[in-house]
Amino acid sequence: MVETVNVTAGYRKVEILHGVNFCAAKGEITTLIGTNGSGKSTLLRVILGFLPFWDGDVRIDGISLKTMSREALARKIAYLPQGKNVPDISAERMVLHGRFPYLRYPRRYGAEDYRIAGTAMVQTGIAKFAHRQMTELSGGMRQKVYIAMALAQQAEVIVMDEPTTYLDIGQQLKFAQMMKQLSSDGKTIILVLHDILLAMKLSDRIAVLQDGRILKCGTPEDILQSGVVERLYGVTVKSLCTETGVQYFYDI
Repeated sequence: MVETVNVTAGYRKVEILHGVNFCAAKGEITTLIGTNGSGKSTLLRVILGFLPFWDGDVRIDGISLKTMSREALARKIAYLPQGKNVPDISAERMVLHGRFPYLRYPRRYGAEDYRIAGTAMVQTGIAKFAHRQMTELSGGMRQKVYIAMALAQQAEVIVMDEPTTYLDIGQQLKFAQMMKQLSSDGKTIILVLHDILLAMKLSDRIAVLQDGRILKCGTPEDILQSGVVERLYGVTVKSLCTETGVQYFYDI
């Protein structure tokens, strides 16, 4: 579980987050949505320990971030950022980077690290590209490599900022299935998504940010009924119960 308790944070003297109370439960997918500049990325940076908070507290499985070492935090949280450099290394080597928090001097990967990385590549469907250079892969394939790297870290909390960027519709469906499986396995999943329909379909809970505050937090149906999406984005989302579950669509 990840909690922020009355967290205030910002950059230099500019306050961006104003007393944010946020919770992402174990075994659930919690998605952050909000317009540009609402504070989503800042909240992620605080949760990940990249940005010190000014007031309040952040707790990972009940442990305050203030008392956690960098190594302990790296084993607790795997992070897939939005903008990533593309190093000229193999896909397998990139996935192995997820094992770095577990390495001891002299920082050499062992058989167990290769086994875990291999399993992650099979999960994401990239095993046959293991020895291809990252620079040779398509944007969608690179994204799957980064997801495999996050899985190889074996952290209890997985944080992903716009993970479906560069993924086509079929790949997005496979990604959604993968996230559902991980949450079923007990992982705490935190996503930032701009695709409102995907957020509605994929999430157990959605937190809506506006101007550095949590405007609304609840199930997709709670968010839908509140009208907050229409107020923020100027679009109407409707739901329809089908044999395969609830489907969401824009009312154009």
